[in-house]
Amino acid sequence: MGGARFRAIMVSKVETGQEAKLTDLSTDDLMDGDVVVGVSHSTVNYKDGLALTGKAPVVRRWPMIPGIDFAGVVEASADTRWQPGDRVLLNGYGLGETHFGGYAQKARVKGEWLVPIPSNLGAAEAMAIGTAGYTAMLAVLALEAHAVLPVSGPVLVTGAAGGVGSVAIALLSRLGYRVIAATGRRNEEAYLKELGAAEIIDRAELSGDVRPLAKERWSGAIDSVGSRTLANVLAGTAYGGTVAACGLAQGLDLPGSVAPFILRGVTLAGIDSVMAPMPRRLKAWERLATDLDLGKLAAMTRTIPLAGVLDAAPEILAGQVRGRLVVDVTA
Repeated sequence: MGGARFRAIMVSKVETGQEAKLTDLSTDDLMDGDVVVGVSHSTVNYKDGLALTGKAPVVRRWPMIPGIDFAGVVEASADTRWQPGDRVLLNGYGLGETHFGGYAQKARVKGEWLVPIPSNLGAAEAMAIGTAGYTAMLAVLALEAHAVLPVSGPVLVTGAAGGVGSVAIALLSRLGYRVIAATGRRNEEAYLKELGAAEIIDRAELSGDVRPLAKERWSGAIDSVGSRTLANVLAGTAYGGTVAACGLAQGLDLPGSVAPFILRGVTLAGIDSVMAPMPRRLKAWERLATDLDLGKLAAMTRTIPLAGVLDAAPEILAGQVRGRLVVDVTA
């Protein structure tokens, strides 16, 4: 086979289910697209853990290079918006699901999917933010759009020690919100307070039986957990408040009632990072470049080589990963 060779993680179907392994590929193996990117960094998000382990049907085309985001430099482009040398990132659009993803040293994608890396961020920092941080920013934008402001009252962040939660806390605290962090990892209390959390509550307060309504405790929330936790978050949201829902770590179900909506006027705002329109993406990344404390970002980030992704996948699903995992795809 012709074409330049590069390393990638490929997930394939086998008799026992699926197999993920590090392999060598050629640029001839890449999927269709009008821009070739030399990938330097990716991340490990919760969704990546699901894809790599097969715990959920994330991968919808086989075989697949997982990795739902990447950052790198344009090597070749038939899209006039991009030139060789441009620094770019990509989140979503089926990356790692239906289109070869970020766990490879090269990618060929549609130019319309790409976002310029903000000038004050390096590729590694862009992926320290990654899909988790970009999702957190989309959630903050949703709270602002529904007039949940610092003066409105505290904001709850569930799954606080995870990727979305960590970035959400750092963003909200810098914007002046009083942040309540819900976590099952009480040993991370110092870490969460360093990020800006004013109060820590045990996730057990939110993961049990659901009441239609509870005491009004927060004006808004960013929830990456779903299921009973999200139902209890809604029940404890103050009149006119908004909950931004962006995850399913506990489950896809929502075993609550309509009481928060029709008795307190609560809004449930769904956050989709995969197919979000480009203007919203650009706004989110513009805000991340200005509103996120890069010192706090560094404090929540650990870097691993490409081969380390295989061990990290079950760890992130087990809730053993704190903050953000950056993948140095070149290492």
